[in-house]
Amino acid sequence: MANDLPKIMNYINGELVPPNSKKYIDNIEPATGKTYSLIPDSDVIDVKNAIKSAEKAFKKWSNVSIEKRAEYLESISLKLLEKLEYLSKIESKDNGKPLKLAKSVDIPRAGKNFNFFASAIKHFHSESHEMVDQNNLNFTLKQPLGVVGAISPWNLPLYLFTWKIAPALAVGNTVVAKPSEITPMSAFELAKICIEVGLPKGVLNIVHGRGNIVGENIVNNDAVKAITFTGGTMTGKRIAEIAAPKFKKLSLELGGKNPNIIFDDCDFDKMIQTTIKSSFANQGQICLCGSRIYVHENIYEKFKSKFIEEASKLNTGDPNLEDNDLGAIVSKEHLEKISSYINLAKNEGGTILFGGNKPKIEGRCKNGYFMSPTIIEGLGIDCRTNQEEIFGPVVTLQKFSTEEEALELANGTNYGLSATLWTQDISRVHRMVKEIQAGVIWVNAWMVRDLRTPFGGMKDSGVGREGGFEVLEFFTEKKNVSISY
Repeated sequence: MANDLPKIMNYINGELVPPNSKKYIDNIEPATGKTYSLIPDSDVIDVKNAIKSAEKAFKKWSNVSIEKRAEYLESISLKLLEKLEYLSKIESKDNGKPLKLAKSVDIPRAGKNFNFFASAIKHFHSESHEMVDQNNLNFTLKQPLGVVGAISPWNLPLYLFTWKIAPALAVGNTVVAKPSEITPMSAFELAKICIEVGLPKGVLNIVHGRGNIVGENIVNNDAVKAITFTGGTMTGKRIAEIAAPKFKKLSLELGGKNPNIIFDDCDFDKMIQTTIKSSFANQGQICLCGSRIYVHENIYEKFKSKFIEEASKLNTGDPNLEDNDLGAIVSKEHLEKISSYINLAKNEGGTILFGGNKPKIEGRCKNGYFMSPTIIEGLGIDCRTNQEEIFGPVVTLQKFSTEEEALELANGTNYGLSATLWTQDISRVHRMVKEIQAGVIWVNAWMVRDLRTPFGGMKDSGVGREGGFEVLEFFTEKKNVSISY
């Protein structure tokens, strides 16, 4: 039966090829729990072939004009947007997210990533400094690194995959990329698009497979000059352990345990609707979701009542149905992890105010991996439920009385990816954003993303920044050239 299932292929040296091992991994549709395709179980030979291909292509690609590189990126962008409907269905099926979310966010953003960096590279500039008293001119030469490795997560498969690939290609690097083995399908479709637009062979290579084999061998290979990774903190630490002694450049966007701080002078209606989204969008499987909600004591009971009411309106079920707000959890293993944390919260003294259960789904999704939006109260900051990343539709509530207390709670974890602040007091905004330990802070909003701005975390949420010119700088090596005349 498995032999009859569609097989995903690796993309190496401009061609779709089977894995060296001839072995495959089941690719399961989260909404049904059924295997619907097969993923290459690639080995070190596949990785080496991809890296050799990228090495061979680098010299020519790095000397392609900026305008021509931009044309290739723009062509890929247009193809992604042309195939919006098709790719959205693929992403939804592979990941379990609602089709309407893939259609409105994931695929459009993947197209915009290529479009943005096609434009950005044309404005990427160097500096020069003249020392007139010494008849000397210094200028900075920014050059591509060579072969770079890109490893992306399963929660926003094509969105974050392209977020890494596009800037690396734009500045003239060649790329060996590994998508998550849990959600590989849209990366496979991207490979087909690259062939369709005539991207030169070896410029982009995509190797599917397990993290501890494919990912580690990409990171460990001396020919790979930089690693950009988005994923869990423990995996990020492992990457750093391998890469640091080799002095590779690293950009690690890791886990989050993001605080949502709500003061009593907020725009209450706007805050409630946004907080529902920031808590449960993509089943809470977004690294930027606010999982710790801190509410000023003056409006705590009002907030709690309204938040539960709005959460109860969310429909969980078949991702293909327009009426459903939450789809499936990405895998059986991840669903079990989320469930274990809900049980842990009970053991830690927490009260389940809403959800906490696996909803009963009828029809084709009866065996799928679903979890209701879950709201928990009564846990202190030191509890594991408030300290460890759950990465699911689970939030905790806690009241505070002062700015100082809010800051202590917000900063009371080892994570520092994002935070959300709700207040109309502009003086308070300025005081608090300086003190909140997070790489991204939204004030009276959530998930407003300008691609020109730096993105990344602090503390255990990672190192380095993606986005805008920051990521173009990351993918280049700078030389100072000093000329006397």
